[in-house]
Amino acid sequence: MKTLGIIGGIGPESTIDYYRRIIALYRKLNQDGSYPAIIINNIDMKKMLDFIEANELAGLTDYLLREVQKLAKAGADLGLLASNSPHIVFDELSNQSPILLLSIVEAACQAAKKLGLKRVGLFGTRFSMQGPYYPAVFSREGITVTLPDEKERAYIHDKYMNELVNGVIIPETHDRLLAIVDRMKAQEKIEGLVLGGTELPLILKEETYHGILFLDTTKIHVERAVAEMLT
Repeated sequence: MKTLGIIGGIGPESTIDYYRRIIALYRKLNQDGSYPAIIINNIDMKKMLDFIEANELAGLTDYLLREVQKLAKAGADLGLLASNSPHIVFDELSNQSPILLLSIVEAACQAAKKLGLKRVGLFGTRFSMQGPYYPAVFSREGITVTLPDEKERAYIHDKYMNELVNGVIIPETHDRLLAIVDRMKAQEKIEGLVLGGTELPLILKEETYHGILFLDTTKIHVERAVAEMLT
């Protein structure tokens, strides 16, 4: 069995979710009573977001690389970033990483392809919604990524950073997010919705809604990681 390294704390709530899901899936697939080997490096989310806000992508890459190197030195064989936003530098980081890194975006794209989706919406932080990495990866498979409008993106980002990251789940926020899905289905003709923020599955727990398939990127990422651990 391979040891998995996780860059966590970005944010803490989703890191807890990753940990629980990895253990549960591992034990489901490997029913010998054992537990998976996991190393978590809990980094400073504010420092990471400051780099992204300032568009200092080289600084962000260097920061994350140092943290990944800590995982490698601790014995990790492969690793992942428990967040979507830092995938803005995933290619550069992966090229320099001493261990295999598993991309949440690539994993989500393969899941959408397997489901036969051709047009998907994307929720997440504004960094993920407005970043180039989801459209770039999905377009390789002929899948169009559609964004909420400007006001909706501002709403989603605000609720994400000020509620979900802090573990706050409010029913009114859940209902408003689903209303945005309804609008995008009617006007943008989306077939699926990528939950491109690892805290989003904490509030949008539906697998489908009004015929729209929800792609839980945390679940998809975990499945990819456990499969690699058991390889």
